[in-house]
Amino acid sequence: MLHALIAQAAEKGQPGEQPFFMNPLFMMALVMLFVMVVILPGGRKARKQEEAMRTGLKRGMKVVTMAGIVGTITGAQDGSEEITIRSEDAKIKVLRSSVLRVLGSDEAEANKTT
Repeated sequence: MLHALIAQAAEKGQPGEQPFFMNPLFMMALVMLFVMVVILPGGRKARKQEEAMRTGLKRGMKVVTMAGIVGTITGAQDGSEEITIRSEDAKIKVLRSSVLRVLGSDEAEANKTT
């Protein structure tokens, strides 16, 4: 089918002239359209989910940081960029943005009062 279209276009046009859909600019426009319609909205959605996860961090949640540290949140204040996590015998202050994912919740830590 494609060969028939190319042959028809070659017959109608001047010798050596390509059909419009074989034009490199047209191909680049198609690729850009694909990126804008398919890829960019997926990235925005993932970014919003990560931001919601980081703002919802609470005391007692078990988390993994980007450095690979696994610990339980012992201190997290709303509006603060820093949280305190406990890992084995160490307490570490890290940024909220360094939390990669939430593993679950430690009920004993969540019910503790300071």
